[in-house]
Amino acid sequence: MWKNLLWRLLGIGLVLVLAVLWVLLDAHPAMAQENTVNYTYAELADQDFSNKNLYGAVFAAANMRGASLENSDLSYSILTEAVLLNANLKGANLTGSLVDRVTLDFADLTNAIFTDAIASRTRFYDTTITGADFSGAILDQYQVYLMCERASGVNPVTGVSTRESLGCKD
Repeated sequence: MWKNLLWRLLGIGLVLVLAVLWVLLDAHPAMAQENTVNYTYAELADQDFSNKNLYGAVFAAANMRGASLENSDLSYSILTEAVLLNANLKGANLTGSLVDRVTLDFADLTNAIFTDAIASRTRFYDTTITGADFSGAILDQYQVYLMCERASGVNPVTGVSTRESLGCKD
């Protein structure tokens, strides 16, 4: 009986030690995230974010109609459910970003980089995509079909053609 109690106490002690170590080792990344720019639900219509380092920024459900993000680094950012109607994303880098359920209608994505981005249920109606690179991006097939009708150009940074990155048939 004492032997079983001792084993249970040792097991509980081991779990507690592992839990404390996990919290201590995980504390550093959490502290780094405190400095992340967070514009969740923000009203950012017509704002100028051109040439900014917005790496890892959060724009979830933000109203960004007419905003300019030209030449900005939005790598690994979150734009879930954001509205970017008529937005300027020329030359923007959205590598690895979460761009799901975003409205990009009438936006300008000339030479933008969307490599490895997740853009499911995102709308690209009448969006300028000349020179944009969508390599490895997750896109709805219907949106790819529509974009292939107007895809042209080569991205000046990655050297990949828009048609090739979308997998358009010639």
